[in-house]
Amino acid sequence: MNRNIILVAIGSMLGGVARYLAAFFITKNITSAFPYGTFAVNVVGCLAIGGIYGLSERYGWFSADLRLFLATGFCGGFTTFSSFAYENIQLLQDKDYLTFGTYSGLSFAFGLFAAFIGLSLTKV
Repeated sequence: MNRNIILVAIGSMLGGVARYLAAFFITKNITSAFPYGTFAVNVVGCLAIGGIYGLSERYGWFSADLRLFLATGFCGGFTTFSSFAYENIQLLQDKDYLTFGTYSGLSFAFGLFAAFIGLSLTKV
C-alpha cells in the first residue's frame, strides 16, 4: 500500500479520536445550545494546521512525511475546517480575493444546502 495513504490514514484515525474526546469533554463540562465542542475543535485545528505549515515553511522542521501525517492526516481527521481555513489564508496571501470569496461563500452555502438535502432525503 502507498506509504502516503498509510500516513494519512493513521493521522486521520488519531485526529478523529482526538476530536471525539475533545468535543465530548467540552460538551460534558459546558452545557449550552451553542456547540462549544465543535467550535473549539475547529479553532484548535486551524491553529494547529497554521502552526504546522508555518514551522514547516519557515524552519523546515517537518519532513514531507511528517507534514502529511500531521496536516493532512491528523488535522484533517480532527477537523476538515482546518484545511478550509488554511486554503483560504493561502488565497488571501496570494491576493486572489475573487477565488477566496467564491470558495468561502459557495462552501458555506453548498455545505448547508447539502446537509439539508441529506437530512430531508432520510425523512421521506
